[in-house]
Amino acid sequence: MFFEFGIKDAVDILLVGMILYYVYRLMRASRSANVFVGIAIFIVVWLVVSQVLEMKLLGTILDKLVSVGVIAIIVLFQDDIRKFLYNLGAHQRIHRLLKLFTPKHSKDSDNEQLKRDIMPIVMACMQMSKGKVGALIVIERKMSLSDIVSTGEVVNADINQRLIENIFFKNSPLHDGAMVISKHRIHAAGCILPVSHNLDIPKELGLRHRAALGMSQESDALSVIVSEETGGISIASGGHFRLRLSAEELESVLTEELSD
Repeated sequence: MFFEFGIKDAVDILLVGMILYYVYRLMRASRSANVFVGIAIFIVVWLVVSQVLEMKLLGTILDKLVSVGVIAIIVLFQDDIRKFLYNLGAHQRIHRLLKLFTPKHSKDSDNEQLKRDIMPIVMACMQMSKGKVGALIVIERKMSLSDIVSTGEVVNADINQRLIENIFFKNSPLHDGAMVISKHRIHAAGCILPVSHNLDIPKELGLRHRAALGMSQESDALSVIVSEETGGISIASGGHFRLRLSAEELESVLTEELSD
C-alpha cells in the first residue's frame, strides 16, 4: 500500500508544488525568502519526526509548535497574506468571470466621465511641472483606500484643476502628503502612503516616488507624481514606474489604466 501511486497523488503533489512556488515568489518579493526556507525546513523535520520516525514525544511538541506557528505566521506576515489574497482576486481570469455578473454601463457615458476626471488632473500636473511644484496624486481603482484616507484630511470635492494646484502649492499645509481621488471626487489630501524599500529605485528619485511605488505595490491604485526637483511627471502602477511623461502620454496612460 505504501508504494501505490496514482494520478490523484501526482495532481496532489503538483498542486502543493505550485502553491509553494507561488508563496516563495511572493515572499522573495517582500525580502522574506529566508524566512520561507526556514519554515519549509521546519515542516520537513516535523513530517519526518511525526510521520516517518513516529517519535511520539518530539512529534507531540512539534505538533503544538505548528499549531501556534500558524497563528504567528498570520500575525507576522499579514501584509504578505493580504497581498497574496488580493493578487488571487485580481487575477485576469477571475476578473473576467466576475464581469459576467456585474451590470453593464453605457460605454459612452463612462468615457465622458473618465475624460472629465482625467483632464483636470493632466492640466494641473502640467502647470505644476512648469513651476516645479511637487505633487503626489493617488487614484483609487477597485481596491478601497479608506485606510489611506484616514491618515489625511477629508476634502470631498469635485476634481478641479485649480483646487489640485492650490492643495499642492508650496505654502499649503497639505502639500507634503498625497491626494486621494476616489469615485470621481477628491476624497482627501495630506495622506501618508507606505514607502517602498525596493533597492532598484534610481537614486535620483525622491520620497514621493518611493511612496508612490509603495502604494502601487500594496494596492491596484494609480499614483501620479510631479517631481519638485526636475518637474518631471511619472506614474507608478503595479509596482513599476513610467517616467518623464508628456501631457499626451499622461492622458493616454491614465485613460488606458482607468478604463479597465
